[in-house]
Amino acid sequence: MGQDVARRAFTRRDRQHYRGKVHRCLNALAKMLRDGSFVGDNQATMGLEVELNLVDHHLGPAMRNGAVVAGVGRPEVQPELGQWNVELNMPPRPIAGEQGRYLEQNLLDLLATLEKQAETANSRVLAIGVLPTLTEAHLVPNRISATTRYLALNDQMLAARGEPFRLDISGVSAAGTTAERLQMDFDSILPEAACTSLQLHLQIPPAQFAAHWNAAQCVAGVQLAVGANSPFMLGRRLWAETRVPLFLQATDVRSIELRNQGVRPRVWFGERWISSIFELFEENVRYFPGLLPVEEQQDPLAELAAGRVPSLDELRLHNSTIWRWNRPIYDGQDGTPHLRVENRVLPAGPSVIDMIANAMFFYGLLRVLTEEENPVWSRLPFPTAEENFRSAARDGMSASLYWPDVGWVRPDELVLNRLLPMAAEGLARWGVSDAVSSRYLNVIEQRCRSRRTGSFWQSRAVEELQRRGADRPTAIRQMLTRYLEETTANSPVHAWPLPV
Repeated sequence: MGQDVARRAFTRRDRQHYRGKVHRCLNALAKMLRDGSFVGDNQATMGLEVELNLVDHHLGPAMRNGAVVAGVGRPEVQPELGQWNVELNMPPRPIAGEQGRYLEQNLLDLLATLEKQAETANSRVLAIGVLPTLTEAHLVPNRISATTRYLALNDQMLAARGEPFRLDISGVSAAGTTAERLQMDFDSILPEAACTSLQLHLQIPPAQFAAHWNAAQCVAGVQLAVGANSPFMLGRRLWAETRVPLFLQATDVRSIELRNQGVRPRVWFGERWISSIFELFEENVRYFPGLLPVEEQQDPLAELAAGRVPSLDELRLHNSTIWRWNRPIYDGQDGTPHLRVENRVLPAGPSVIDMIANAMFFYGLLRVLTEEENPVWSRLPFPTAEENFRSAARDGMSASLYWPDVGWVRPDELVLNRLLPMAAEGLARWGVSDAVSSRYLNVIEQRCRSRRTGSFWQSRAVEELQRRGADRPTAIRQMLTRYLEETTANSPVHAWPLPV
């Protein structure tokens, strides 16, 4: 959800003062990095957030997140942008041992609590990258959650853009079919709420941050190809991971002219490899104006001079309105500052076991890639890593990805022949038990051997139901009925049967 704010209207002076305060926060962060303020932060930990949909008995969006979140009454459960969205935040934990299995069980338990409360509001909980039963009528301003942050963000982004948000996504044609296209204008940022994701956190010392961020950028395309789960939007079949272009366009405050000038979007892959986390925060401050210019009382440099840890509120708030696919995070707990990589690449779902498998595959890969003598990012041009990301989002398992020393290769072949053994080695280096490693990496292996992702299953199921005579809306609802059954059973998507 990010930091909340207390008001929606801002003056020119607010923006001027906020910019100055963000720069003071940036200077404080630079001093903390120079002075070794993070030196005690040597324990790598993992964390996880999942954005979810509430659906009614007809599997359309249920606008009841306020009642459901209040009924659960736990800080781990928060409302998200759309009134049908909720977010679950799992607390950080070590990676080693049996923690992956405990994470799966804890997530299942929290989901069960949320599901029980949702039932009292005549709704169900659904983990999917884009809810395919959304219609244009749902994506209107009065469906934004009644949270000041979201309302202010909508106001400020609309004002910055100066015209409606345009969605224009051309789909990928399936065999014997014409590619579908989505073209619509919206007078709010609410189409962003259609994007629900799995966000993976890895807390690491500053000296290791750049290598982990670079490695995460390298594997982003692979993550998407084997984890795609968002083929439909507003009834159209579009990309394997439609969430990627949808999120970009639904938050794009640039006019056509600014895009033509090369102004950077706020949903951003980046443009270069880094050598320090500071470079990412500095880019954010240099390139992007503040959207929510809320200034707090604390002076970060005075806090440092007094021997205290600054909260860097303005820098953190600014960072939360720039949606890098791998985002740098500064945070603190009990007076101890720490840094995290927030991996925002993956969609939510399909099943909990699928999501934990995606997480363990990611953590295992990063451990090995960051410890190589000749790191992969030194042999992979940054624009090629970005093209891998885009190609995987568009084509899923059918994409062609480039990997150093391998060349152009299909994602399933790259994973099975090269990356899966690396992930297993990485989990072993983290101290993950063999049983846990085998449980989750086997899910990735079988998904690649069957070439069946959530996106593939959704597309093929709807295709088969339409072939049998259902129209598209009916086929999507019938598909979602089966989808809910399988996710409730926590069955991995590669094992889901198709309609027969």
